[in-house]
Amino acid sequence: MSLPRAEYPRPQFVRNDWLCLNGEWQFEMDFGDSGAERGLKERDLTGSIQVPFCPESELSGVNYKDFLRAVWYRRVVTIPAEWTGKKALLHFQASDYDTTVWVNGVEVGRHRGGFTPFTCDLQGVAAPGEEAVIVVRARDSHPEPRPRGKQANRFAPYACFYTRTTGIWQTVWMEPVPIVASFKRPRVTPDVANGAFRFELPLTQNLSGGKIEITVSDASGAVAENSVRADLDFAPRVDVIIPESRRILWEPGKPYLYDISLVLKDAEGNVVDKATSYAGLRSVSIEGKKVKINGKTIFQRLVLDQGYWPESVMTAPSDAELIADIQRSLDTGFNGARLHQKVFEERFLYHADRMGYLVWGEFGDWGCSGFGPSQDHQRMGATYITQFLEALERDYSHPAIIGWCPLNETYQENGDKIVDLDDATRGMFLACKAMDTSRPVLDTSGYAHRVKESDIYDSHDYEQNPEKFKQNQTGLSDGKPYINKGWDGKETNIPYNGQPYFCSEFGGIWWNPAAFENKESWGYGERVKNLDEFYARFEGLCNVLLDDPDMFGYCYTQLTDIYPEENGFYTFDRQPKFDNAKLKAVQIRKAAIED
Repeated sequence: MSLPRAEYPRPQFVRNDWLCLNGEWQFEMDFGDSGAERGLKERDLTGSIQVPFCPESELSGVNYKDFLRAVWYRRVVTIPAEWTGKKALLHFQASDYDTTVWVNGVEVGRHRGGFTPFTCDLQGVAAPGEEAVIVVRARDSHPEPRPRGKQANRFAPYACFYTRTTGIWQTVWMEPVPIVASFKRPRVTPDVANGAFRFELPLTQNLSGGKIEITVSDASGAVAENSVRADLDFAPRVDVIIPESRRILWEPGKPYLYDISLVLKDAEGNVVDKATSYAGLRSVSIEGKKVKINGKTIFQRLVLDQGYWPESVMTAPSDAELIADIQRSLDTGFNGARLHQKVFEERFLYHADRMGYLVWGEFGDWGCSGFGPSQDHQRMGATYITQFLEALERDYSHPAIIGWCPLNETYQENGDKIVDLDDATRGMFLACKAMDTSRPVLDTSGYAHRVKESDIYDSHDYEQNPEKFKQNQTGLSDGKPYINKGWDGKETNIPYNGQPYFCSEFGGIWWNPAAFENKESWGYGERVKNLDEFYARFEGLCNVLLDDPDMFGYCYTQLTDIYPEENGFYTFDRQPKFDNAKLKAVQIRKAAIED
């Protein structure tokens, strides 16, 4: 039987030897979170589950939809004997939310956060050739404030809140690494102005007399090489300059990727560690109200992509479905996406890199209590910054990512009580700018903009009448763009300061004729009566933004229907609802801001 989701999970930092641990694990639900006291850590569990699918999903084999306070996993793995002389690392690409890992009875790791990877070092606990008894407990108390994105705080999906995810939901795997010194995740920054890649190559520890050799290649072979000492800097830095004759830029719709080889050698020239990666030579810049890619103004025709599937919730049912969702978006005329309210699997970014698909990297910040005019959902703690930094570290080198946005639709009125939101928003913004100086950062998408230095400004506008929508959006040329107010009509934003501006959520046109009498079906505004009315409304709304010479892009809601929210271009099971050629024709014409 083939393993589910057996493809390599970390495609921008690859070692040849690895072991996929997806497939059947022992499993048990722990409704009172008393499993540790009841001995679940020491005994076999009563059920089974298909990892990496969450227990709320059909593909997990559990399909339990109610709240789960804690869940347990157990599996016995023999670490390959051919890894002798190295130590084994146990990786979890994502587990929601507070996860503790024991191996052979020893606690080897704990991680808080449902979106980002973590690693357990098994040295001294389980060696190559030995058995490793892996036990995992994941706690997930959903009513508590924490970043969880669109996961529902009620039993069933409602409005724009969806089925929950508890426990492991991305690949679990092992790899061997050298004991003495090894690569940590490299950081690759493209430098288009100088035709180079800038490498930061952190190591687990420095290697006396050692060096790192970097080779950049393309389909014709080696393009450029360089090396750097491995004994002076904790994270050696070096540039590799690409000859002009071999210099090809990564562009939306025209992706060009270079292969990268990294080799760590000791003082005698012996190979200690090696890994492969890839990179794209691509720049992002701001000129007035324009956001440029490689010095060219390209209107960002983005779609809101939330990454849910009916049979597997937040985990793509297959790697092919990640590719297919990008192609579905391209087929309707979009050139990129806002990856909304979750940190997507890294395989998605890999395919976006390969397919020339623009991406705004975001964070699943929703989950601080409620949502609405009478509820404060902004009680953000340090974990928001911590988890966002983990996502930035994972995704930094992907050329498809052209901007960051840590928060979405933050809401509190101006006044003294907003100080906590100010601190959290500014903290996430500054952390992002410290981590990455190569991309623009939007402090929050819609509503409470609180950082005056924010590189981008935006709004969400779900007005369905194209003429009224145009009236909303007309003030940008005079420095008075549409700015969201709070749910109660009060001001939530600092003033607009002339930054590049886009309408980062609009549309959401409600269309599912089979569900007109279904109260669980919803979209934005009044439902269109037929397809002709849909196409007319869609074109009218898009034209308002495409025709604005000061608008650098837009983001339409959304790619697919999700549970009762039926405003996508595709049904939840990915069947097309419209004539994609008509949708594409509306979008691909030259926008007013484009060169």
